[in-house]
Amino acid sequence: MSSEKSSRTTIGILSLVMMIFTTIYGFNNGTIAYLQMGYASIIWYVFAAIFFFLPSGLMFAEYGSTFHSAEGGIYSWLEGSVGPKFAFYGTFIWLTSWELWLVSTASRVWIPLSVLFQGSDKTPSWHLAGLTSTQVIGLLGVLFILLVTLLACHGMSWISKISTLGGFIMVLLNGFFFLVSLIILILNKFQLQQPITGVRSFIQSPNASFASVLGMLSFVVYAIFAYGGLESLGGVTDSLKDPQRTFPKGILIATLAIAIMYAISILFWGISANWQHVLNNSRVNLGNVGYVLMDNLGYTLGKSLHLSTSISLVMGEWFARFVGFDNFVMYLGSYFVLVYSPLKSFILGTPRDFWPQRVTKLNRHHIPACAMWIQALVVAIIIIGVSFGGSSAAQFYNILTLMGNVSTSVPYLYLIAAFPFFKAKTNLERPYVFYKKQTTANWVSCIAFLVVALAILFTFIQPVLERQYFDAFWTVAGPIFFTLVAFVLYWRYEHREQK
Repeated sequence: MSSEKSSRTTIGILSLVMMIFTTIYGFNNGTIAYLQMGYASIIWYVFAAIFFFLPSGLMFAEYGSTFHSAEGGIYSWLEGSVGPKFAFYGTFIWLTSWELWLVSTASRVWIPLSVLFQGSDKTPSWHLAGLTSTQVIGLLGVLFILLVTLLACHGMSWISKISTLGGFIMVLLNGFFFLVSLIILILNKFQLQQPITGVRSFIQSPNASFASVLGMLSFVVYAIFAYGGLESLGGVTDSLKDPQRTFPKGILIATLAIAIMYAISILFWGISANWQHVLNNSRVNLGNVGYVLMDNLGYTLGKSLHLSTSISLVMGEWFARFVGFDNFVMYLGSYFVLVYSPLKSFILGTPRDFWPQRVTKLNRHHIPACAMWIQALVVAIIIIGVSFGGSSAAQFYNILTLMGNVSTSVPYLYLIAAFPFFKAKTNLERPYVFYKKQTTANWVSCIAFLVVALAILFTFIQPVLERQYFDAFWTVAGPIFFTLVAFVLYWRYEHREQK
């Protein structure tokens, strides 16, 4: 037994911090923040780190260490704290938000590939055998989900290899961006393309959509999403050296490092990109802002080196190609993890008699292959429906996006709300405890819950005040619809068990 334990407790403080960093930090989050709020996004990223990332990370550490032997992930956490029905609702919403992500990313993944080989996003011009570009992208998306599922069903080795490559590429991309930005800053004698005009630059957004108080508050959802993935870290506590000291110290260091990295990356985009000149036009959106900014980074470097306009434009194109390659690999790494991990947690966490036996059966690689192929079929059907749906396809895709936006944050409400009940349990063995007193756990849970809940509320209120009722309806319809579906599924299960 001691030898088994020693073989597992191999993760030190530095390894833990790197695991947290590569899991949480996202290069594209900085570009999206700069597009939406400019320098003013920094304060909200720091706010989310202090009032969401840090306290909830320590909560998830306690969950993970206590339920470390459970296969169901967050389902097991919620079930052991509150009950199976509450766990089913929260985990089902969590799963459906990732299913929508699989749908959208299966089509979005071809944009960086197009940028890599063609210099810019040419997917709108892709045609084959009389099919429109939307239909071609849809068919490619179906092939993508089927291929990833096929490889992922052959075990964790494929998943870990692709994920590791994605993490390495992410570090390389960030290092490249910071180095080039510093060179531009020095060449331009420390003059920023986006000037800082006092404290106001860090409070007021140049983007009219986020200039109001409600607009700024609704941005907190994006900041919370930038720290998403915390729930996947709680399960490593039983593999740490001295977890009582290592995990809280690792969370504190990672919180500080990630918040600083986000702040620096947002600030560094101002070195090369003037917000009004580069981003204030209808062609820039959340999907392509990273390529636009990297293209401009290369162009600005060329001009700072006093190269000709034509050479500077070519440099910008190759910078965009570089980020296209990086994003494609990172999308691939994330897709391999998320096509497997959320579904496995949900299927193996829920009662086994809830599903047909073949759905919960593991193949020789310990993968729920049948469930993953059912998932691939559902995702493929939705992609085909969106791609071949005619004029309503774009609207349907927009609905899926709106439904997924808030749904990604709602599961954190379940996890945070369950924490005081988890602390009140007296029959649990707790290898790791950070919140020593029940009162402290209650207060921290209330504050973190209010941060997430108010961010979701403001996200709904903003389009209402702007009379964008369609967007407002589908933003809140996502969690409501998925909760109703979960209610029906669980009611059928209870009814069958009673009979």
